[in-house]
Amino acid sequence: MVTPTPPAASTPPAPGATLTPLEEELLRLAGSVPDPELPMVSLAELGVMRGLRLLGPGRVEVELTPTYTGCPALESMATDIERLLHDHGVPEVAVRTVLSPPWTTDAISAEGRRKLAESGIAPPAPLDATAGGPVPVALAVRCPHCGSTETELLSRFSSTACKALRRCAACGEPFDHFKEL
Repeated sequence: MVTPTPPAASTPPAPGATLTPLEEELLRLAGSVPDPELPMVSLAELGVMRGLRLLGPGRVEVELTPTYTGCPALESMATDIERLLHDHGVPEVAVRTVLSPPWTTDAISAEGRRKLAESGIAPPAPLDATAGGPVPVALAVRCPHCGSTETELLSRFSSTACKALRRCAACGEPFDHFKEL
């Protein structure tokens, strides 16, 4: 089970610090793991991959920030990362959950948003950081099938807690909408 843990005894790289070529490669590999609930996007594209650092020879720590604190996919993500890095010659892999700062949908990359839409899931709209307020109650959600914004909320929850179920009034198709956080 993956649980939040205190920082490692080693000092993490300062924000903006340069990773070594090996750390960059391992971070790329770990970030390429598909999300277990949204396999069309990688952990890096979803923005849950927080960082990676070498702790010593053959020892790596990976930091993940879940989409929400009760995310049931976190253990699966950690197992997939550990397996992949073990397969690439790293004998000791620790996956640490980082809850602060919290993940937001702004962490989803443009490529991740594109892949969600291509898979029939309306991606979250980028939050307006200048607005300073909560997400509006009435969202204009674009249908990933026909592009219409004439959509209606059917359920606040869908196949995962991160998504809502909507239907397009123009084409009649139901679709998942990745909620803005």
